Amino acid sequence: MSQFLQTQRRECHLSSSDMATPNRRTALQPVSHSAPRIDIGIKEPDRRKIATGLGRLLADTYTLYLKTHNFHWNVTGPMFQTLHVMFEEQYTEQWQAADLIAERIRALGFPAPGTFKEFLATTSIKEPEGTPSAEEMIRELVDGQEAVVRTARSILAPAEKVDDQPTVDLVTQRLQTHEKAAWMLRSLLQT
Repeated sequence: MSQFLQTQRRECHLSSSDMATPNRRTALQPVSHSAPRIDIGIKEPDRRKIATGLGRLLADTYTLYLKTHNFHWNVTGPMFQTLHVMFEEQYTEQWQAADLIAERIRALGFPAPGTFKEFLATTSIKEPEGTPSAEEMIRELVDGQEAVVRTARSILAPAEKVDDQPTVDLVTQRLQTHEKAAWMLRSLLQT
């Protein structure tokens, strides 16, 4: 046994068998304690309701991100350059937003959904069939942006009711961003 391990063993009072069994709890591993009670001025049932709504917003945001990124990769036609760049800007913003939404859920004291299974169970955005034309991509993204707006709007009343200003601020930013993106995409469809 190396000099370092011998010293560590003596300092921690561990036996050789403890040192040789990495999956066994030892004095060097942190002991799991239950999380402290959360008291941020919002009752647990209200935090749960808001976090559930934010979970749906996260699912919609991530699904729209994935759809937008897919369309960025696969767009073709005379508007290729314009759409390729626009889609990249949108999916980059959506990716960053997903992190903010997940962190707000965590700040409220709940685990953030983070699997495709969880997202598919709660998203309101439909997956594309095959590879749509550029115009159909735009229409699907308008629908997706508007779906995120509806989901975000549904969170406002419960958050406002309990004066959850951080969530209200986050949701207001999401509304502004997605309403603007939907307007810009819609403008491409006007003749």
